[in-house]
Amino acid sequence: MVIDVMGWISELKAKFTEIVIAGVIIVASVLIALFIRNVMRKKLQQRLPSYTYKPLENLVFYGIIAVGILSALAPFGISLTGLLVAGGFAGIVIGFASQHAVSNFISGLFLLIEQPLRIGDAVTVGDVSGIVLDISFLSTKIRTWDGCIVRIPNSEVFSKNITNYIRTKARRVEIAIGISYDSDIEKARETLINMMKEHPYCLVNPGPEVFVENYADSAIILKARCWTPPSVWFATKVDLQTRMKKVLEEAGITIPFPQLDVHIKDTADVKVKIANERNQHK
Repeated sequence: MVIDVMGWISELKAKFTEIVIAGVIIVASVLIALFIRNVMRKKLQQRLPSYTYKPLENLVFYGIIAVGILSALAPFGISLTGLLVAGGFAGIVIGFASQHAVSNFISGLFLLIEQPLRIGDAVTVGDVSGIVLDISFLSTKIRTWDGCIVRIPNSEVFSKNITNYIRTKARRVEIAIGISYDSDIEKARETLINMMKEHPYCLVNPGPEVFVENYADSAIILKARCWTPPSVWFATKVDLQTRMKKVLEEAGITIPFPQLDVHIKDTADVKVKIANERNQHK
């Protein structure tokens, strides 16, 4: 068996050269991406809204790196298609992972184009509610109301119902409160309407309204409504709900406790047995 030592050394040198070139290409692409990102932050970050600039920065940064990696692998005969289908079980795993990544990437593009939510918006995505922290091409991060950070893949964000509490000019506040059956309904309505009219954040048009929502067992339930800017919705609701009891009591309107009236139809003699004095002192 004759081993072509010179040929093996020559082939190794050729491969070594390709590896070095590939490494140089990858390092260069990362440096170029970092340089362009710094330039964008100096020139564009202050001019564009955060919900527009941040996705644009991610697109340029990771796009340059991806092009560099693909360019570095090309001399070895490695293509994206080959990576997805080669390698038996490993190829299947990579294929599924790439499929989800591509799905999240495409969904991220649609989210950036349609913009149903932006960074800083108060939203509900499926069963997650909070403030949008970041929208990348693969996932969206939301800080929940109790401070937790939730990462949601963009494919799920795009396929679920999105409720945006900020992207509207006004949001309605609704508060239910009960008054006693002996109270004057019209006086209670006027009192609550005047309270909302005097509030600085309750809009004049559409104006506030109060109506009877239900006749409950222990109280007449009134529903008070007003419209307010979305940015102060929670503060307005808390303030109104806190002041309602005071203004109603000042107007002579009673807010009842839960109560139950018992009526006895038939009366009968009740036999009472009194224990003797010795048992009483035990």
